[in-house]
Amino acid sequence: MSRHGDISSSPDTVGVCVFQYPMPRLHTNEEVLANAQKICDIVKGTKIGLPGMDLIVFPEYSTMGIMYDRQEMFDTACAIPGPLTDMFGEACKEAGVWGVFSLTGEQHEEHPKKNPYNTLVLINDQGEIVQKYRKLLPWTPIEGWTPGNLGTLVAEGPKGMKVSMIICDDGNYPEIWRDCAMKGAELIVRPQGYMYPAKDQQVQVSKTMAWCNQVYCAVANASGFDGVYTYFGHSAIIGSDGRTLGECGTEDNGIQYAQLSISGIRDARANDQSQNQLFKLTHRGYSGVYANGDGDKGVAECPFDWYKTWVTNPKLAQEMAEKVTRRTIGVACCPVAGIPPPNEEEELLELTNELNLT
Repeated sequence: MSRHGDISSSPDTVGVCVFQYPMPRLHTNEEVLANAQKICDIVKGTKIGLPGMDLIVFPEYSTMGIMYDRQEMFDTACAIPGPLTDMFGEACKEAGVWGVFSLTGEQHEEHPKKNPYNTLVLINDQGEIVQKYRKLLPWTPIEGWTPGNLGTLVAEGPKGMKVSMIICDDGNYPEIWRDCAMKGAELIVRPQGYMYPAKDQQVQVSKTMAWCNQVYCAVANASGFDGVYTYFGHSAIIGSDGRTLGECGTEDNGIQYAQLSISGIRDARANDQSQNQLFKLTHRGYSGVYANGDGDKGVAECPFDWYKTWVTNPKLAQEMAEKVTRRTIGVACCPVAGIPPPNEEEELLELTNELNLT
């Protein structure tokens, strides 16, 4: 079974640590490299204190911080593999652990003409990159990262546990969790650089999505104040039943550690019935279908019109979303730097839309 409170792990459990790193405020490559060395030292030191640790996870932005200056963002954008991933790889190899590290950002293929990606790497205990994930859903309107183009990924992690990675605002979209889980993920790692006021909502959503997808979740969030935002911490490790195994407060450099059972999650997915969401979604109403003499597989077809539209006609799906929200990326009543305000004609259409909705 999965458990919390000890420093060990066993052949059936993956020892997972989330490290609540204070948000750095950096400006140069030299500062980034010095900060990365601190993270490497943490990897090695934490393994001494947690000898059962198989995987350590750091928050979004923990390596580079948020570059509020656009030129600094481009100047510090890195290649993968590169010097930073080499450093992290050496630390993981020396400590004999796996690690998840944030790189904000990774150089675009057309660097420096286009904005970088917000990227995570999963590095194994031999120092090798086994998964690279680019944030699919940047936190607009503030984040200007190029949206990820690698999709969701699943890799065989420590002791054979299947691992996916998502980043911060990604986790507010149920679709990404389901995509990872249906591809086989048993642990979804969610590094965050999440700030107030959204603490309660973000704590809740990871627990809910773990429950809905029968998946473990490791949330590593930042803490502290970087001169612009205050980060609420509350890094956590969540069981596949949606219950928290361990959760930090708001402290800097806090950790949580738990042992996640490999056999436990596989047994639950194979044998649970009434709350086996992954099975029931694609075997819809199987009890009634079987009773009706129509086979033992339930209904396989997707019943959701909007999802069908999104796959077959993305532009129409976008228009459907705009019909119930707005047509422009800018909002006249609350302008955001770098986002164009709507023009008068667009504002009139928005007003008409609001009146129609009410």
